[in-house]
This record gives sequence, C-alpha cells and structure tokens, in this order.
Amino acid sequence: MASNARLDHRNPLVFDTHELGRRPGALQRLSRTVDAPKDLGLQDVIGVPEGAPVELDLRLESVMEGVLVTGTARAHAEGECVRCLEPVQQELEAEFQEMFSYPDADDRGRVKAEPADDAEEDEDRLFIEDGLFDLEPVLRDAVVLALPMQPVCREDCPGLCAECGARLLDDPDHHHDAVDIRWAALQGIAGSLEPGDKDDTSGAETGVDEKQEK
Repeated sequence: MASNARLDHRNPLVFDTHELGRRPGALQRLSRTVDAPKDLGLQDVIGVPEGAPVELDLRLESVMEGVLVTGTARAHAEGECVRCLEPVQQELEAEFQEMFSYPDADDRGRVKAEPADDAEEDEDRLFIEDGLFDLEPVLRDAVVLALPMQPVCREDCPGLCAECGARLLDDPDHHHDAVDIRWAALQGIAGSLEPGDKDDTSGAETGVDEKQEK
C-alpha cells in the first residue's frame, strides 16, 4: 500500500536499491539482522518478541517495472498453548516474494507520461521511494502466514480439566467421580445428620415396616 510518509534510510527494515540502478536483470544479495518490530505475529497468540533478532536473507532483482524482492526471515517465536495455556516456543522461518514498483512506471515497466491519480489502482501496490523500499509490511504478512493459528505445546496435548482446570498432561489419571444428580440432594442430607439421628431415622423406618407387616 502506498504511503505518504518519506522513508528513513536509518530504519533497519528500509533498503536501498541505488546500487541496482534501473538495469533489468541486475541482482543484489543482502543479509541483515534486525530487531523485531512491535506486534510481529499473531497478537495475543504467538509472535516474535519486540526487539528479538530477526535474520534476513534477501535477493533483489531489478526488472522493468521495479525491484523484485525474494527473501527468508528467521526468528524465535513465543506464545501460549491454546489447550493447556503453557508457554510455547518455536523456531520461525518465513519466505516471501514481493514486487516494489517504480512510482513513475506502469505495469509493463513503461514510464508514465503523467502520475496516476487512481488511488484504487495503487492501493495494494508497494512502491520504491527515492530508491528506498520498506520491507516491514511484507515481513509482517510473511510471519503471520508462517505461524500456527492455534499453537500447541505438543500435538497430543490433552489440555485442561473442564471441571477444575488441572493440566491433564501432568496427571494422566486425573478424573472426577460422577455423581448422579438425582442422589446428590439425599447425599447432602445424609452427610448433615449426626450418627444418633441416623440411628433414630433407621429405627423409625423399621417400626413403620413392622406395623405394615401386622
């Protein structure tokens, strides 16, 4: 997407294409380690911590309409298991390819007679500005696609107990005795009676039975 803000060459995710010139077929390979920007990944799920190192290997190829950038990003991602909520760590490798267009060239690389005024036409295109391009939006998209939408600590993670929240992986035999709700009220009454009361109740029931027999 086009941006009105001027690019800052001091930004580690901004790259210079001046050495390529505008000679179709010219190639340049770059390797750079940068600090991860904020919110790189799936927010509140898994991502690369802000400031963590991200290794970039890039291949810049000059074509008629701009510069074709092909690359790989490697980093360490951290998140939370969606089943048991334990920390998850993952080595990330994200591949990407993106065209950065010259602002004065059309889709066939021909120089435009006049700048285009169609905002919709340029909405999804990335541009080279004064010989510079910003890799951050491409990196963000690539990292999101490379990360799992539902990370787990292990494929067979059993998750948490639905009744008490205990981590089932730590206690494979964990269970709760099922209580028939029809007897739950009677068990509560029986538990609240003193031993003497229970005996009296039992005796009363016996007396009733004897009278019924007579």
